[in-house]
Amino acid sequence: MRSDSAQPLGGRTILVTRPAHQANVLRQLIEQAGGRIVLFPAIAIEPPVDPQGAALLLHEIASYDFVIFTSPNAVEQAFVLAPGLAAGLRKAFAVGMATAQALTSHGVREAVVPEDGADSEALLRLPELQDVRDKHALIVRGEGGRPLLAQTLEQRGAQLRHVECYRRARPSGDASELLAEWRSGGIDGVVAMSAETLNNLWDMIGEQGHELLRATPVFVPHPRIAEAATRLGLTDVAITDTGDAAVVRGLSAWFALR
Repeated sequence: MRSDSAQPLGGRTILVTRPAHQANVLRQLIEQAGGRIVLFPAIAIEPPVDPQGAALLLHEIASYDFVIFTSPNAVEQAFVLAPGLAAGLRKAFAVGMATAQALTSHGVREAVVPEDGADSEALLRLPELQDVRDKHALIVRGEGGRPLLAQTLEQRGAQLRHVECYRRARPSGDASELLAEWRSGGIDGVVAMSAETLNNLWDMIGEQGHELLRATPVFVPHPRIAEAATRLGLTDVAITDTGDAAVVRGLSAWFALR
């Protein structure tokens, strides 16, 4: 049954797997489109193993020619560890518009962000990062981030350091209530913003939930996450653009055809 244009998600319930404190904007947009959400966080953001070491590196931020922030979480947690770091930033790069917006909210006015993607590959295509010989650079990220960005910049001659300012962890939430609603037909779609989130959800819902997940469309903002979904045996996977508004546009477009 097709949804009307004013309420494209009317009657639809979307499972959102973000941490609760990061789900408010997505919730509002889904509700504005006529839908409702079931919130079941499948990833948690925790302090780094060595917060003092991370804070020390961040307080030296003025000594770097440029600093790359890899995600909104990297921004938020960096400013928790070093609240005044915006004053020392000489040049900031952001992986994706959401990361750039997080920097803006903390007073960083001129972050450089690629317009053609929200990943390391897009950032590395920027003209400003082609010749970085002898430049001192800092990558602000979570523990266990992808190595591509660092490896490529080092190959291009940058003098590089990392600061890992948060950890991603799997929550210990009980999925029984979620599974009961899902079995009754109460979940129409699932939003997963990272491969790790999707893998955590898979583990948290157990065998009983795997069949339900396989029968439910999954919406992800990057082909790499879609590949993770395929490895889990999921076949109904839609790739949206990045950002909360783009995710809701993707949801709306998909359900408009059903």
